[in-house]
Amino acid sequence: MTDARVAGVGLTRFGSHPDRTGRDLFATAALRAFEDAGVPREDVEELNYGNFMGALAEHQGHQAPLMAEAAGLNCPATRYEEACASAGVAVREAVRTVRAGDADVVVAGGMERMTNLPTDEVTEGLAIAADDLFEVRAGVTFPGAYALMASAYFDAYGGSRRDLAHVAAKNHENALPNEYAQYRREVSVEEALDAPPVAEPLHLYDACPITDGASALVIVSEEYAADHDVDAPVAVTGTGQGTDRMALADREHLARTPAADDAADAAYADAGIGPDDVDVAEVHDCFTIAEVLALESLGFFDPGEGIGAARDGVTTADGDLPVNLSGGLKAKGHPVGATGGSQIAELTRLLRGDHPNSGHVGDAEVGVAHNAGGTVASAVVHVLEVAK
Repeated sequence: MTDARVAGVGLTRFGSHPDRTGRDLFATAALRAFEDAGVPREDVEELNYGNFMGALAEHQGHQAPLMAEAAGLNCPATRYEEACASAGVAVREAVRTVRAGDADVVVAGGMERMTNLPTDEVTEGLAIAADDLFEVRAGVTFPGAYALMASAYFDAYGGSRRDLAHVAAKNHENALPNEYAQYRREVSVEEALDAPPVAEPLHLYDACPITDGASALVIVSEEYAADHDVDAPVAVTGTGQGTDRMALADREHLARTPAADDAADAAYADAGIGPDDVDVAEVHDCFTIAEVLALESLGFFDPGEGIGAARDGVTTADGDLPVNLSGGLKAKGHPVGATGGSQIAELTRLLRGDHPNSGHVGDAEVGVAHNAGGTVASAVVHVLEVAK
């Protein structure tokens, strides 16, 4: 089985792009990925494209062939939809395809355009990733759902809004030098605590923003990289996926995310490593409590122990395990169909040493990306390593 290498990464700036279409955003990300990889478009054998709400936001379904055209590709193209984990699944299938020997060059990534809709319509559109029959019709939105998860966590293990405010402050600080981040401004712990409530115990700075953006990766086989003199020093050595019950009411425990547990276990086994081997991580912090849950599912902390990680400095830029050096979804932004690809792009840059925050992890050799859909009914975990 061949290694899957990340030959090139491309991102748009995350934020509001009122004058750009979704196809334009993805074309930009793909162009940057090809320039980074030095791989010709005609060598691409498949496009794996993630998108969640394009049919709602741009009245455009059947997006995969459209994005292939925008990227200048003439190859089979498939759209993947797994809510906020759409691009993560697209990357996973690209890795599996290359490893299986079915293709030597696959482009994977995603796009979401959201800011062209009013906030209430975005909230309603995102809510279709929840259980319509038992949650959406009862008025559940994702801020409310994650507030229930945060309350359950506090009830089961303890913790406070101040602990979550440290997560927000950390990720905003990490975003400051990132040229692709939506919010490059500091947010103090006190400012986060004083922000207006969204759904108690979550307040404004506990939530990620509404975002437009795109990501693209050029994934190649180890043999292709060697034969074509492509510099691809980062390999995807592990991949895993998990699924949980959709509705929160059907779950055994609201303060745990077993889909991510399963995805992490599978990814670690695939890579032949464990949590203690990880040097840096990008996790799905759509809300601050989601980062805490991710840290525990990834095995970095026991249940109930992840809540203090940011407060205690363990996951800060200069801590023992830096988390979300990109700024995370919290500050970099969350164009839902693109996020999973963006996490891999950021980790690749960190491990290659060309990310603005690479100085914090100069000796890092192993990174983990954690991408979740909905209230973590879906989860994808990837292990990236500097190739030996």
